[in-house]
Amino acid sequence: MLPIAEIEKVFNESDCLFDAQQVQTAIDKLAQSLTADLADDNPLFLAVVSGAMIPIGHLLTRLTFPLELDYIHATRYDGEIKGTTLRWLVEPRESLKDRTVVIVDDIYDEGYTLDAIIKYCYEKKAARVRSVVLVEKEHQRGVSLDVDYVGLKVPDRYVFGYGMDYKGYLRNANGIYAVKDL
Repeated sequence: MLPIAEIEKVFNESDCLFDAQQVQTAIDKLAQSLTADLADDNPLFLAVVSGAMIPIGHLLTRLTFPLELDYIHATRYDGEIKGTTLRWLVEPRESLKDRTVVIVDDIYDEGYTLDAIIKYCYEKKAARVRSVVLVEKEHQRGVSLDVDYVGLKVPDRYVFGYGMDYKGYLRNANGIYAVKDL
């Protein structure tokens, strides 16, 4: 647990990169692309918990085609600001076999978690795997993946809001913000 004063200071000194309306517009565009590409696939959407909870909630209300929802919990951060070893906490309940699986995550930063989840889906015999992220961080570190659907691109700064956190807090910020200094 962090002191409230620290959390408030981080928020108050942060830079708003995208306000709520800009984020909603990006989610609208993601929904349009997903509908055009997957409406006939009866896909299984997998939310990467905890970060994807807010983005997937906004996204699913815009999708009007049949789909199923499940979640997967794999993390490298555990409330910290630096990622370490990937820990698998919860596997999906639904079978991935012969399904189009759509992985929804909050951010593509270094890609280690997303890469591991994609590999996991194929190991579980998914027919096809598509990746969706609300935010892609612009840098050249980590795993090189081509994310299928990207909502917004952000500079190489620590960001929070719309599911992304700062030490476990500020996921509920109504916009996407960058921390001033770390």
